[in-house]
Amino acid sequence: MNRWLIALVSVGLALSAGAQIKRADRSSLLNSDPDVVYLEETLKQPIELDVIKEAPVFSDKTGSHRLGYLRANQRVKLEAITDKVYRVRGQGRSGGISGWVGPWAFSAKDPDFVENLKKLYVRQIEVQNLIAAKAVAVGMTTDEVTLSLGKPTKTSMRRTSTGEAGSWEFIDYEEVKHYVTRIDPVTGGIFRQLSHVTQEEKSKTAVEFENGLVTAVTESENRQGGNVRIIVPPLIFRW
Repeated sequence: MNRWLIALVSVGLALSAGAQIKRADRSSLLNSDPDVVYLEETLKQPIELDVIKEAPVFSDKTGSHRLGYLRANQRVKLEAITDKVYRVRGQGRSGGISGWVGPWAFSAKDPDFVENLKKLYVRQIEVQNLIAAKAVAVGMTTDEVTLSLGKPTKTSMRRTSTGEAGSWEFIDYEEVKHYVTRIDPVTGGIFRQLSHVTQEEKSKTAVEFENGLVTAVTESENRQGGNVRIIVPPLIFRW
């Protein structure tokens, strides 16, 4: 009986652990849609919008499943955007609600807000593609460079009259094995023997920046080649 109990407990623990792993995986995939820009990962300050009309809230960006209705005359947090709809968090008819809503339900004090939000979306989609390709461009922030290339191999910083400037170097090394030719003293046969291993530079990317924005990128020919890409710097919002 004790063996059966132990076996049942073990199975229960394994199922529980599996459920926890599954939930963690699901959570990690929430922000994985390549067509969505999640503002919490993009902006330091959250954006809030005024709701001017009651509007339906959907669980998905395509509007295939309605969750409820967003109440009018309240301020909501903007969580994510696509080129057509907004994901917000606020109050519904019967409590808190979070989901996708059409832009027509909101207003902002800045008359250029909607146009700037579209520009932000276009920029961040481009940044997401650069990060996925482990590439950098002039106009990226240093945080975005870190997400793309990781921690720099070498860094240098200096203070200027207009703020801070510096450069980062990202160097890829490859292991190179060196051999020597030997003669077997017994058989007289010739053979190669490993003598030592060195780490040699394979490629290098140098990134120059000023006040947190990339101003120049230099890449070794064997890394990528081609012209360095340029994107617009992050936008400053008023609402």
